[in-house]
Amino acid sequence: MSFDWEHLLTDIPFSPAPDKLLRQVRMEPEAGFDAAVEAIAQEAAALARPKALYRLAVPEPLDETGVRIDGVALRSRVLRVNLDKANRVFVYVATCGTELDEWAQGKTDPLEAYWADAVKQLALQAAIQALNQDIATRYRPGPTSAMAPGSLADWPLQQQRPLFQILGDVTRRIGVTLSASYLMIPNKSVSGMRFPREESFESCMLCPRLDCPNRRAPYDPELYERQYGAGAHV
Repeated sequence: MSFDWEHLLTDIPFSPAPDKLLRQVRMEPEAGFDAAVEAIAQEAAALARPKALYRLAVPEPLDETGVRIDGVALRSRVLRVNLDKANRVFVYVATCGTELDEWAQGKTDPLEAYWADAVKQLALQAAIQALNQDIATRYRPGPTSAMAPGSLADWPLQQQRPLFQILGDVTRRIGVTLSASYLMIPNKSVSGMRFPREESFESCMLCPRLDCPNRRAPYDPELYERQYGAGAHV
């Protein structure tokens, strides 16, 4: 079963405030770079076009280690268990946009290149926020969690390919391409799947890398065996 419910978000407001950009790069206003940072922010605001693309679909069990979405097989025991009670999923890609990415690549000064990369991250955050808000407003799914290919060994980065297949021509729609090593270009892009779930889930809960700067939840060394191991029922 599948639904042809796709949503393309291209008119996402984004105008990076210089003070927010300074905080993003961990600089104090009195550092003497206010004018330069403001110029970077103004340049970015004039051309930034963050984007997002998502599709509503219904997951179907494939076997104990995979699901099928719109005829495409995805292999992950954790994803399979997490989607066991989900009657719908939102498959997505969000990006800072090729416009900002090309602009940033033109910055040859190391400090300006650093600032430009921070602007791209802020634009990606704006795209993610718009994506989540559109899902919440349009579909009212209630509490949700998300998973992304590459966030766990159980769902490796190679699974980007079938996820993009579910969304169709992602490159034509929002400009995001996959490299030979399955990394997204522009690099400030994210992909994944959001699904209704009463109990909050973060991939960090299953990741033992304790020094990760992006950790969003404590590591639980017993969680995998308890909920996703061979004895867990699906």
